[in-house]
Amino acid sequence: MQFFQSGSVRLAFIDSPAEGDEQGVVVLVHGFASNHAVNWVNTQWVKVLNRAGYRVVALDNRGHGQSEKLYDPAAYHAKDMAQDVVHLLDYLGLPQADIMGYSMGARITAHVALYHPARVRSALLGGLGIHLVEGVGLPLGIADAMEAPSVDGLTDPMQRMFRVFAEQTGSDLKALAACIRGSRQVLSAQEAGQIRVPVLISVGTNDPVAGDPHPLGALIPGAQVFDIEGRDHNLAVGDRSHKEAVLAFLSQRN
Repeated sequence: MQFFQSGSVRLAFIDSPAEGDEQGVVVLVHGFASNHAVNWVNTQWVKVLNRAGYRVVALDNRGHGQSEKLYDPAAYHAKDMAQDVVHLLDYLGLPQADIMGYSMGARITAHVALYHPARVRSALLGGLGIHLVEGVGLPLGIADAMEAPSVDGLTDPMQRMFRVFAEQTGSDLKALAACIRGSRQVLSAQEAGQIRVPVLISVGTNDPVAGDPHPLGALIPGAQVFDIEGRDHNLAVGDRSHKEAVLAFLSQRN
């Protein structure tokens, strides 16, 4: 594990070299209550990308994993979390990279693509469809679930799911509550239409969290949409067809 400074915030990341001739650099941005290992290493994404010739950089978002924990919701604005990705590119001396995010990480990736397009070779948005524009992703009640005395008193299935997941990943529950409250920024339809980098949107067909990917694909010029058949929000991440679609997309944009 390595560390860098994004402004005043200390963030953790891994940097895994490509096998064979390098085809480019992919930066991976994980979802809420996860971390680089759970989202990308355990699901074999790092291994698959490395074997395909990509150097992989994966960070722990602020408030997550081994990165610094912050407790003010204002510290988790999507633009600030997007800036963390840009600062990581700066730290590594990378002028540009393919950036792939899942769920909250896809929201961050979209903000990087909109506000820092010169740094983005392509943007891969997993687990996030039209909720990038309509709605704010995870319900605000998830923050309440993080602050509940225990999971036993939670009756809402989504609240229970994320609280259990947060405990399984050893997360700082107070930091996660602040993150949910602070990182709820959407893009307008007009802003989505201003994204000009190559985009792949991949969402499970049984995902109740992400929103339909096809309306989002219609807003972003030239975007490709991939339906991850039969997968929900959690299982879509490491699905084999998802990996195959991403590798095909990266190959096409070369």
